[in-house]
Amino acid sequence: MADALPSIPWLLAGPILRQCTPTRLVYWLAVREPALLRIRINPEVGKSRDLKMAPGEPGCRILTAGMHLHYLLIDLRLEEPLPQDCWIGYTIALQGLSVIDGVWLECADWAPDLCYPGKRSPGFVLPSRIRSLLHGSCRKPHHAGGDGLIEADQLLESLLAQDTLCTGQVPVSEAPDARPAWPSVLMMTGDQVYADDVAGPMLHAIQQVIARLGLPDEPLAGGELIGAPTAQLLYRHPAGFYRRDTLLPRQPRNYALIEVLFGGVEKPVFTTDSAHNHLISLGEVLAMYLLVWSPALWSQIDLTPPANLDAGALKLYHTELDVIQEFVAGLPAVQRLFAHLPTAMIFDDHDITDDWNLSREWEEVAYGHPFSRRVIGNAVFGYLINQAWGNRPDAFDGQLMDQVQSSLDTPGAEAHEALIDRLLRFDCWHYSWPTQPPLVVIDGRTHRWRSESAARKPSGLMDWEALTDLQQTLKGLPAVLLVSPAPIFGVKLIESIQRVFSWCGQSLLVDAENWMAHAGAGNTILNIFRHPKTPQHFVVLSGDVHYSFVYDVELRGQVRGPDIWQITSSGLRNSFPPRLLDVLDRANRWLYAPRSPLNWLTRRRHMRVIPRKPDGIPHGRRLLNGSGIGLVELDLEGVPWRIRELLSGGQIVSFSRREEESRWD
Repeated sequence: MADALPSIPWLLAGPILRQCTPTRLVYWLAVREPALLRIRINPEVGKSRDLKMAPGEPGCRILTAGMHLHYLLIDLRLEEPLPQDCWIGYTIALQGLSVIDGVWLECADWAPDLCYPGKRSPGFVLPSRIRSLLHGSCRKPHHAGGDGLIEADQLLESLLAQDTLCTGQVPVSEAPDARPAWPSVLMMTGDQVYADDVAGPMLHAIQQVIARLGLPDEPLAGGELIGAPTAQLLYRHPAGFYRRDTLLPRQPRNYALIEVLFGGVEKPVFTTDSAHNHLISLGEVLAMYLLVWSPALWSQIDLTPPANLDAGALKLYHTELDVIQEFVAGLPAVQRLFAHLPTAMIFDDHDITDDWNLSREWEEVAYGHPFSRRVIGNAVFGYLINQAWGNRPDAFDGQLMDQVQSSLDTPGAEAHEALIDRLLRFDCWHYSWPTQPPLVVIDGRTHRWRSESAARKPSGLMDWEALTDLQQTLKGLPAVLLVSPAPIFGVKLIESIQRVFSWCGQSLLVDAENWMAHAGAGNTILNIFRHPKTPQHFVVLSGDVHYSFVYDVELRGQVRGPDIWQITSSGLRNSFPPRLLDVLDRANRWLYAPRSPLNWLTRRRHMRVIPRKPDGIPHGRRLLNGSGIGLVELDLEGVPWRIRELLSGGQIVSFSRREEESRWD
């Protein structure tokens, strides 16, 4: 393995810019070996800063996951604040600890495509207030149709090419054709990875990365019941490709598990009907993140199909391979984007598994079996390392991170099980960033309001205690950017269909996850909007649903309430079945028109919901289908004055409020 080390890239993924303020910069990197760091921060205004750090020193935590996989979690605290509203360049140089007086490798050495044309280093802007932001969710690598993150990268390149960032030093016009300001935040609202829906070529690549980087084997809890007691035996199992849905314990007490997690024949795997390659081991989860965020390792992967595939699986493999190769071609742009924008993330279900915590029954069965508990726990473990830490480093104290390292050292051992137990009880995945307006990101997956009347009924997306804490967070703010992975104000017809299936005990079948599916959670979140001391301007950013839309929401009655905008952008690399969405969109416009009496049968009857029409989309549609990313621009008060979707392929669609629609009640 030592002889192969020079051919393994120094940088495996990153750098990803995470939480940033004038006195704090957070970075995430994955490297092939422990390294010294030399970070130079070079703002256009003010003096430069040079910092040297070694792994283990304050501000530079290292996590070792394998012989050649090490995570550098960098949390820089600056005594003198960095300037705002100007370009701040930075470089990160690496030097291996095993080399005495070795050469420092600069960005250009280990990531030559990281800089935009005309720039000698990557950089970022610390805004005094948010003038624009990018947001999106649902990025499935083997979905054909482009990648919204590539469109975001092209936006940044075009802004730099015009030689101005439209920051506080340059007045920002609110004319319809004005250029946007440099985005202040890239908000990833869920499903950054699809742990439960993996293409055959991606799984083949994942297993090669595990071997290449020397990730340790993992004994699988409950794995002896499926003929795969360890991860390595799972990889070689005859059902390891395209047939992982068959790898379940065959004991009478597990029939409920098959019914709930797999939904019988219709939903055969954990729990989506597309998850025949569901990730299981911790190594698979960690390798997946490297491969969806960085091009570094793909040049070392042989995508020749595995030899044991049958004719049907082989045909599917080649179909998926074409899409995966197109996905890989766009990864340099994705890596460049992450290096230039503060990136916030929050999980939704596919980051872990489909229908994650959808109902009390789901939880009781899934967490009650050691195999399914390990699969879910490994995905949460991977989320902590790759996503959660950079959102809110202070939430993960030294004792917890030491436990993380112990689990990485001996996956599958007692420390690993203890960590999974702790993470499944962890209650600080939510967070706020001190932007203007503040960015408040909620956890709608683990703070569930469980049904007491029937275990199969959908759980509320947040429980009473979490909603009460949210109200306290919002109290006194004039404006807020509220991130809810699932739309708070969704499509009424689709929610009604989900309610009917829930009444029949089939909430899993239709993914009945919406705020109004649970009376307690739905009424409480609406009461927060009506509370007199919560913000006057709510911008709700959501994803999840695989289509995009914008609603203006107002309180009915004599007392003026807050202005609310429900802005949904989904997916980054996913879409809804076109014909079905067309039917649902058309039927929703007829059944729930502004003056329809059916509106008074919904929990939102005390609010007026005004859908915006996406410009240039025919037949009066309100729901926009297609891969892309949302671009929202805000005025001085935090009010969105322009809302657009940057679709794959370069099309830009605006959501304009029509005056004639605003008069309808």
